[in-house]
Amino acid sequence: MNGDRSRIARRGALAFALAVCGCAALESLGILAPRFESAEGRSAELRVLGPAADRPLGGAALRLWAHVENPNGFGLRLTEVVGDLRVADADAIDVEFPLGLPLVAFQDTVVPLDVSIGFDDLPSLGRIARAAISGERLDYRLDGTFAVDAGSYGEPRFGPWTLLEGELTVR
Repeated sequence: MNGDRSRIARRGALAFALAVCGCAALESLGILAPRFESAEGRSAELRVLGPAADRPLGGAALRLWAHVENPNGFGLRLTEVVGDLRVADADAIDVEFPLGLPLVAFQDTVVPLDVSIGFDDLPSLGRIARAAISGERLDYRLDGTFAVDAGSYGEPRFGPWTLLEGELTVR
């Protein structure tokens, strides 16, 4: 009897969440979107890189930390994050992270997302280097979509949403 009530309560909570979300496609799949946010206690980092053969004008390496939560009662595999990364109001940087990260049922995990940028590829990012060197605040925002492998439920894509945002620490 208690098991039936628990199962009914879980189904009711899932139906309510899907109704609030308004995601008819997700309702037909029976899954909730994993939740992304910047990981607490983990600072996003920016390192300015000197010139090299593959980046003659130098560049930057960014490491973002994502806290990802799977609200479903079954495991998923986060297969990809694709989006636009904005740093210090510079032009957006197209990013794609092929992952293959398992997301355990009702669990969360912290994931590093690494981006390398050559300043010769995106001249407007020179502002980022100047701001980093002078100690200015560097805010970032990652807007995008992500895909999961949900086994027999298929491979849905979620978004576009703001996935992460915060301030970069210059190293």
